[in-house]
Amino acid sequence: MTSTDVVIIGGGQSGLAGAFAARDAGLRPVLLEAGDRTVGSWTKYYDTLTLFSPARYSGFPGAPFPGDPDHYPTRDEVVAYLERLSLGLDAEIHTNTRATTVAQQGAGYVVRTGTGEEFPAASVICASGSFTNPYIPKIPGTFTGQLLHVADYRSPKPYADQRVVVVGAGNSAIQIAYELAEVAQVTMAVRRPVQFVPQIRGGRDMHYWLHALRIDLLPPAVLRRLIHGTPVFDTGIYSNALKAGQLDQRPMFTRFDGDRVQWPDGNEEHVDTVIFATGYRPNLPYLDSLGALDNTGMPLHRRGISLTHPGLAYLGVEFQRSFSSNTLRGVSRDARYVVKGSARSAGR
Repeated sequence: MTSTDVVIIGGGQSGLAGAFAARDAGLRPVLLEAGDRTVGSWTKYYDTLTLFSPARYSGFPGAPFPGDPDHYPTRDEVVAYLERLSLGLDAEIHTNTRATTVAQQGAGYVVRTGTGEEFPAASVICASGSFTNPYIPKIPGTFTGQLLHVADYRSPKPYADQRVVVVGAGNSAIQIAYELAEVAQVTMAVRRPVQFVPQIRGGRDMHYWLHALRIDLLPPAVLRRLIHGTPVFDTGIYSNALKAGQLDQRPMFTRFDGDRVQWPDGNEEHVDTVIFATGYRPNLPYLDSLGALDNTGMPLHRRGISLTHPGLAYLGVEFQRSFSSNTLRGVSRDARYVVKGSARSAGR
């Protein structure tokens, strides 16, 4: 069986960025995608998802996002964009091919799949994302209403006339809470108040300033000192909705009690649905036997390069190298770095 230079696990934005970077470095990438399209999890996001970054800051290098550069792309536009990118990628692509195990083989690796195929490679880049591993914090008590993660939310229609609590203070939480408030009574349950950042400052979108001032490139250690919580870009519609009482935010409830939640002041309230917009964790079960993860399932890495296995790397980890790491605009920069680093650590 012929070995390839690099197997990339995952065919979404991170996997595609890795494949382009590998090709640009003169390597032969093989891309394995569990789904039937090279768009990652984008088709599974909620119907009205809209990027908070304008099109001019939402594309890969050399492949500008189509349409008005100042418009904010929708979920379906991103899906179409990624599919067009894959058509221009000169690489071996296998869809409907889920990686199940990565094992060491000689100086390299072999990736085994659910279809029984094996792909030997000098190096492996894990770019399978985290959408299939949504994080829901443990809450004392038992809830008998409907409980779900934003990964399972599609539209507000099923929640009409309900009492809904959205847990979280990030972009997805406010976007979903805002649209739900058109049909339901909605509260955001937060650890700390939503931190709004003006979408437009000085007549320009904030992403212009993130780029011009190189904030997008700040390493995680610096970001942790500067940013506490999750900034939410807002043109004013979300903050105004809170001020007008269209929806509200309260400190996180403390426990469940049947169909009720208990707020920190001790009051209990009936709730029909609780939606957790509490993020995701890397989903890397195919590395379990390799010893490349910590005891929580997080990859042991520095800036995307494995600390445990030469030639193993990661893409799409939040804040992997910078503020923009896990984004359409930033992942290609990380891809170039890990392709170079994993090739070097594999001895090529």
